Amino acid sequence: MEGVNQTEELVTDPDLLIDMRDVSFVRGGRTLVGPVDWQVELDERWVIVGPNGAGKTTLIRMASAQEFPSEGTTFILGERVGATDMRDLRAAIGVTSSSIAQRVPEDETVGDLVVSAGYAILGRWREDYDTMDYDQALEVLEQVGAMHLIDRRWGTLSDGEKKRVLVARAVMTNPELLILDEPAAGMDLGGREDLLAYLGELAMDPDAPAMVMITHHLEEIPEGFTHAMLLDEGEVVAQGLIDDVLTSDNVSRAYHQPIEVTRDGGRYFARRARAKRGGAHRA
Repeated sequence: MEGVNQTEELVTDPDLLIDMRDVSFVRGGRTLVGPVDWQVELDERWVIVGPNGAGKTTLIRMASAQEFPSEGTTFILGERVGATDMRDLRAAIGVTSSSIAQRVPEDETVGDLVVSAGYAILGRWREDYDTMDYDQALEVLEQVGAMHLIDRRWGTLSDGEKKRVLVARAVMTNPELLILDEPAAGMDLGGREDLLAYLGELAMDPDAPAMVMITHHLEEIPEGFTHAMLLDEGEVVAQGLIDDVLTSDNVSRAYHQPIEVTRDGGRYFARRARAKRGGAHRA
């Protein structure tokens, strides 16, 4: 029986792009995330929500093959983490994150940064790129509202402009899995809504890759997302279909205060619940 169980652990459902089984991540003797069981299928769009320190970024780093789990078994794109070349896995995953932003050379042009994603490198390393590559870069920059930035240097961009460029870079390679780490953070209202509209269109495109996004704010969840996970202090508060997870009760538990969650036109909104006034009204 023991041999059978070990064999079962080494295979995954081919329809699953992420398959985590009893996964934990421990650093310095402290469990940052876990244990977590989590499966993501091709047509699913997930949002991971929780307060600071909930473990969202750690979970995403494991899902993008950037970190090895301390315990449990993880399959990414059908490959078992720890038993395959992680570089090949990372090349098939589009990622936006603040850690990538910090590694971009200040004098790198936006066009070269986006085009270089197709070569799985960060920063210009060749004198000329193919015209087709630049045409595709222009197309994805236009989709995220950043085509006018193509000749700008990275160090001259605002935080919001950098966010849009990183999303363009992430989708440049037509990845099998798209992971977005707070893509709308730091944007002004107009820029945020433009980006969320694009991500909503992408989420509802049946040919788009599976998507996983993390955010602190329910207002930053685009339309079209199908599933959600709520984390608090590394533990799963709730996960599943987005309407079942993002309830006032669940969000209040995750954020340790009374939160009222509403939905309007496919978007979610949250605010602190107002205390009910006691006593009868007198005329």
